[in-house]
Parts: sequence; structure tokens; C-alpha cells
Amino acid sequence: MTETNTTITLIGSRLAKEGEDFIFMGESRECGKCKLKRTCMNLDPGRKYRVSKLRGDTVHNCFVHEGGVLTVEVESAPILAAIESRKAVEGSKISYELPKCTEFDDSVYDILYPECLKEGDKCTVVKVLGPMEDGLVSGCSLKKVELKL
Repeated sequence: MTETNTTITLIGSRLAKEGEDFIFMGESRECGKCKLKRTCMNLDPGRKYRVSKLRGDTVHNCFVHEGGVLTVEVESAPILAAIESRKAVEGSKISYELPKCTEFDDSVYDILYPECLKEGDKCTVVKVLGPMEDGLVSGCSLKKVELKL
């Protein structure tokens, strides 16, 4: 069993379900006037998180989320990505690099350029899902993986 790092935060009540993934988009203009701002804004903008546990059922008022916010524990969520085949080893620690493919099918854009990863991010290869399907990329050898920051 691996140890997970969790953070206590507030999220919209509609997202507050164990196992739910979301990308934290950062502060809204309306957040400036909220007394709970410090608890909500303790995540990294642009990063993907997974709700690991609900912490009670008290709904707090929110200027942004209709239906208020709930207290939850979150952890970094696995990110589906394509990396060089030689780096795709379960359990290995890598520095994320954008694929250097010369051509690719539009259907694989999201896996080649995951929204929540940046060049140089330190990641762990959680799971190797297999090679990219034939004909979808050219000019590089890639495997689909789950990464965790």
C-alpha cells in the first residue's frame, strides 16, 4: 500500500463525491470577499485532483458555487499521458517531457498534451497502459501511461 498525501479543502457540493476528479482552475474574482478563501485556495491552479474523502456534510455558502461548498480531502489524481517508450516503467520517477512526434491524429491530442502537466514536472509512472495505437502518431515511440505528480 502506498502512502498518499492529502489536502483538506472546500469544493462545490456537486463535485464533492469520493472518487470524483477535477482540475483546480484557481481563484475567481468573487473569491476576494470570502472569509473561507484560504481554505479553498490551497490547491495548485491547473492541477488535477481526486476527492478521496468527504469531511462532514456542512454546506458553506459560496459566491461561486451554486449549492455551496463542502469540506473534502483531495489527493493528486492520476494523469493519462503519452511518454517515450523507454521511460514507461511502472514505479519509475521521471521528469515529464512533451512528446516530439512529427505528426499525430487529432484524437490523441489530449493524451499527448495533458492539460494538467507542464514540461519538467516530476512524476511517477503509476501504470503502463500499453503502446499508442498504430497510425495515431509518427516520428516517435510512445506508450500510454498513468502519471502522478
